[in-house]
Amino acid sequence: MSVNNYIPKVPACIDCNIEKTLNVIGGKWAFLVLRELFGGKKRFGELQRLISAVSPRALTSTLRHLEEQGVLERHVFPTVPVTVEYSLTPKGVDLHQILKEMKLWAAKWT
Repeated sequence: MSVNNYIPKVPACIDCNIEKTLNVIGGKWAFLVLRELFGGKKRFGELQRLISAVSPRALTSTLRHLEEQGVLERHVFPTVPVTVEYSLTPKGVDLHQILKEMKLWAAKWT
């Protein structure tokens, strides 16, 4: 194989900031969850009602992913039954401007 024809299987820009951002918010439901949390704290049931097409399993997975990425916080209250609220961290709030710009782009070009 010629060196000039070699195409690496791994992208050359592994540390690319855009790729990192998309890894955080690129999930199918993440944008919708973030959209709802930009309006304030929400409980699981509220999120499920607001995003009616998402299954409980997919919503749970999305919330866990966003929590692992440091974008949202999960607050558990010792009630019966247990009450859980989700809210954005400062890192999550910073995504608001990015998503607004994406919305404006889509309105212009799609």
